[in-house]
Amino acid sequence: MRPDQPTRSLSNRRQFLRRLGITSAVGYAAYLAHQVSPSPLSVNGLPGQGRTLWAEELSESKAETSTGYLKQSLKAGMIRAGKSNAANPWIERFRIAKDAGFEGVEPNTSPGMDVKAMVAASAETGLTIDGTVGGYHWGTTHTSPDAATRKKAQQLLEESLQQTADLGANTFLIVPGHGKDGTAEEVRQRAFEALDRAVPLAEKLGVKILIENVWNHFLYDHGGDEKQSAQPLADFVDSFNTSWIGVQFDLGNHWKYGDVAEWVKTLGHRIGKLDIKGFSREQGRFTDVTEGDIDWASVRKALAEIKFEGWVAAEVGGGDAERLKKIHGQIETALHCSKSLSQIKAETA
Repeated sequence: MRPDQPTRSLSNRRQFLRRLGITSAVGYAAYLAHQVSPSPLSVNGLPGQGRTLWAEELSESKAETSTGYLKQSLKAGMIRAGKSNAANPWIERFRIAKDAGFEGVEPNTSPGMDVKAMVAASAETGLTIDGTVGGYHWGTTHTSPDAATRKKAQQLLEESLQQTADLGANTFLIVPGHGKDGTAEEVRQRAFEALDRAVPLAEKLGVKILIENVWNHFLYDHGGDEKQSAQPLADFVDSFNTSWIGVQFDLGNHWKYGDVAEWVKTLGHRIGKLDIKGFSREQGRFTDVTEGDIDWASVRKALAEIKFEGWVAAEVGGGDAERLKKIHGQIETALHCSKSLSQIKAETA
């Protein structure tokens, strides 16, 4: 996404590095430890001085960090290997993911999250913490009919945004509510109020709030057919009238309800990042990326049409190093991540 958002000078090095959450240097300590030369992404070359590019603009500078139009990430919980009793188990886990070919990782936020350990692991391995995922939003919903629950959810949202910034990441994935928490209008209003209230903090921290399309009975007909549109989700995002709220579009989640390529085109510039999994309409179940019946060629064409470049995160059953390598290969097969956007356009023309 490239929002019409004014750039701003950064007051200190820590904020500078937060803005660079999609690069390998994470945290000021990592910056010093690795003695990074002036970043090509800072106009004046010095942290905290001059104009620094926003995350959306960074995607346009991908040639400096990645040759393909997509960079692969994965959910941290998928890495099921490494020594759990190590002083910092995340170092080995991140290294396993990095060696499997992934460039980024998305941990779940939680009150007990060891931010320092993850930042250190990212700096040690070069695996970018590109975003985070809400670890609370299913059990403590923003649309609960109980006011106390909604208040708690709001607190957790604000804490999650702060953790995301502290990790050096630039997006926070959220499920804004559940359709069974009330009438359609009640749920929509509660979800809107929760996210709208968080926008000032998100802007202050430089963290974009991305709504994931999930099976939560919200903004689609859960009992409906496969001809549904993403327009209700697009309209909901537009209702905030801010560039700080977008979509982390899961390419597999709503294949049961609509055409994936058409959803991509409808959501367009609202898509900040992608998630990926497979789904089989014939079998009515989720699958590995390339084992369902999603038309990936049409998805690649749609991504090229909206000129999307950036992150795609695996969200399938994880495992050890070999399993992660397999997943990485499947995503490459489906989306041709390592190719340039111009190559994708040419092959889908």
